[in-house]
Amino acid sequence: MTSFGDLLGPQPTLLPGDDEAESALLNHEAPETVAAAHPTASVAWAYLAEGALDSGATITAYAYARTGYHRGLDQLRRNGWKGFGPVPYSHEPNRGFLRCVAVLAKAARDIGEHDEYARCLDLLEDCDPKAAEALGLG
Repeated sequence: MTSFGDLLGPQPTLLPGDDEAESALLNHEAPETVAAAHPTASVAWAYLAEGALDSGATITAYAYARTGYHRGLDQLRRNGWKGFGPVPYSHEPNRGFLRCVAVLAKAARDIGEHDEYARCLDLLEDCDPKAAEALGLG
């Protein structure tokens, strides 16, 4: 059974995470340094994207979020995700990818890219109906 109650749907995808990148970020290593050392770690790109968005660098945030989003898609596919199905926000290693999708949505909204904003919201909803609200898009 999936975590969202669809008995016929795919099982939730639970990413393994990147312990080294996550530890470095938790120990306040610069996200730029962590992303350079661990370019496949969506969580590093999420930190960069959120920081850029918070500082008003919307285009930079968009680029960082887009990079983390694509790195996350690669990781999801390697872990059995077929482009649909649950990616639970409650599973900490999934959050780097989901955070990137949320920043991508916010940056797209801010630059008037309405189709991209809607696609990102749809993806978050498909991954986990609770994700958008948890990430400030509710």
